Amino acid sequence: MLQVLDIIDRVRAYQPAADADLIKRAYDYSSKAHTGQKRKSGDPYFIHPASVAGIITELRLDTASVCAGLLHDVVEDTLATTKDIEREFGGEIASLVDGVTKLGKINFTSKEDRQAENFRKMVVAMARDIRVLLIKLCDRVDNMRTLEHMKPESQERIARETLEIYAPLANRLGIQAFKSELEDLSFRWLEPDAYQEVKNAVAHTKNQRDRYIFEVSKTLASRLAEQGFAAEVTGRAKHLYSVWRKMKANDSTIEQIHDIIAFRVLVESVSDCYAALGVIHSKWTPVPGRFKDYIALPKPNMYQSLHTTVIGPGRERIEIQIRTHEMHRVAERGIAAHWKYKERHGGGVADSDAQRFGWLRQLMEWQKDLKDPAEFLEGVKVDLFQDEVYVFTPKGEVRVFPRGATPVDFAFGIHSQLGEHITGARVNGKLEPLRYKLRNGDVLEVVTSPNQQPSKDWLDFVVTTRARAKIRNFLRQEQREKSLKLGRELVEREFTRGSISLTKLLKNDNELRKVLESVSVGNVDELFIGVGYGKIDPKDVIEIVAPPSVDGAKSIPPEQLREGRIAGFVRKMKGDDGGIRLNGIDDVLVRYAKCCNPLPGDDILGFITRGRGVTIHRRGCPKAFDTDPERRVEITWDSKAKINRAVQLRVTTANRPGILATVGHTFSQMGINISEANCRAGDDGKAVNVFTFVCQDLNQLKSVMKALQKVQGVVGVDRV
Repeated sequence: MLQVLDIIDRVRAYQPAADADLIKRAYDYSSKAHTGQKRKSGDPYFIHPASVAGIITELRLDTASVCAGLLHDVVEDTLATTKDIEREFGGEIASLVDGVTKLGKINFTSKEDRQAENFRKMVVAMARDIRVLLIKLCDRVDNMRTLEHMKPESQERIARETLEIYAPLANRLGIQAFKSELEDLSFRWLEPDAYQEVKNAVAHTKNQRDRYIFEVSKTLASRLAEQGFAAEVTGRAKHLYSVWRKMKANDSTIEQIHDIIAFRVLVESVSDCYAALGVIHSKWTPVPGRFKDYIALPKPNMYQSLHTTVIGPGRERIEIQIRTHEMHRVAERGIAAHWKYKERHGGGVADSDAQRFGWLRQLMEWQKDLKDPAEFLEGVKVDLFQDEVYVFTPKGEVRVFPRGATPVDFAFGIHSQLGEHITGARVNGKLEPLRYKLRNGDVLEVVTSPNQQPSKDWLDFVVTTRARAKIRNFLRQEQREKSLKLGRELVEREFTRGSISLTKLLKNDNELRKVLESVSVGNVDELFIGVGYGKIDPKDVIEIVAPPSVDGAKSIPPEQLREGRIAGFVRKMKGDDGGIRLNGIDDVLVRYAKCCNPLPGDDILGFITRGRGVTIHRRGCPKAFDTDPERRVEITWDSKAKINRAVQLRVTTANRPGILATVGHTFSQMGINISEANCRAGDDGKAVNVFTFVCQDLNQLKSVMKALQKVQGVVGVDRV
């Protein structure tokens, strides 16, 4: 176990003024708090926080980070609280510990929700202070190193989480050593057979490979020295997970993977990097398309280097990375290499470097937009994997996107408004569709239209979390507005049926509060939206306002919420003795729609027309559904009404002599006088006859139809 003096010596090696007493107090406090606790291996639990603090010193972080590493499990696993930590060690250390602490005391619906919410909490904390993530990474590295003591299902779960989240995060932070180690450790537990196979194969060729690395390094260093470069040359085999990924991508064996050896050349200056590249290319033939300039176009994690692949000795393909010593320091320790120590305000990242970590701010924005933790976590996984394309704005600014990104991702990456109105993009001067996949070096100019809006189809091809979140938010808001409108209409319709005034309810604070509390919503809009979504039944709202009586009879609403008048105006049609009741609407004209010819007894719907009163449709009439929902009104037939209405029946018969006379006689027997008949014989041996006649109500019409259907030779009877 790492002793406190070892930790203090490590910290003072890079921060001579470090507070040794504070580190010692944190070490003792954590050791005491974890007394009696054991790890799965049976070792004292305190070995873990001590090891985490040791890993933190490898990143050369400040005293507060080291103390937080020692204390990071105290709140979660012991009786100590965050307030206790703050009282003993100050607000800065307490804040770091709280950011790393898992949400262990909250009940989640699933392990996935817990994982997602833990990660969301860490994102919020690291957006305030990046040290939270660095400490968490050190914690994960130590846990992965001791994973053999866990149960198999836990090994797989933790290894997958590490591979999907923490290794990519280490890469994003530019800490290559952590990335490689976490990938290899995850690989070991997720693909044990493949891991052993690759490990054995690499070990089998170790001696041969070591000789090759020695010879090439010697040749390369000698060649560069001849040209006057003070270069440091090293070589190594790529880590196991990287080799296995190449094998899978190329569907090949390890013997067929050529560039598993990488050489690193460290020189004094940027100009030396490019000059050394020329020397190497003059010595060995470069492989076309395998040169990458990360010095001119650094990765978002600040990584800088020249990468080239050449045909080296023995016709072997070897990768060579050329960088300065400073670039190498950043490549190994990432953001931690840019740490600035501030005596008064704790640690921070220099402003010039912080700007290059815009993705951290994006993570913070996404976690605000995405309310579903699982959706947020899934989106972050996509954005963390760094297979990138570099594209340019028309002004020449470089933008980095995940491979597979489209102009829509680009537009949302610039500004939300630009993304919402994009119709296409000019890529290198040529108009391309929204589904176009961005390529390295593309120059993009977004084409917009004020009438364009995000479409659900966009979610099928966008890849960045920002674009997906913005599109989903827009679609949700649009759906919300539609649900609001529909919900209000449904509530109004139900209130009209119950003779209740919605307007009066909305003005009555006490009654309205009772409704909102009963259905557990905060305001009227949420009530309507709930009804529109189908989560709230409008009949339940009626029962709250006007509860049904004990005997089940129809309840009467409170006096203050009743409609002013129930019976409406009745216009007598020629020959009519009755009419229509229009609930809540007085003194209006009534027209019967010719498209559906409603009869007393039909289920009907009214539509308020401009200057022509209320038009009456049968409820199933297609034209009724085409009307404006806001101008529809609920109506009923007057029970005393005796209305004679002209209707039409289509009677399909066999085309034979005498059938028309038989049908006409049936009408006569039913007491019906046919006012018009239109008969037409077809080539299929059938005749179609349309009869117009006056009918009292729906019951009389049904009787006529039933009688006609009994006539021999009648094939079908339909209402027109």
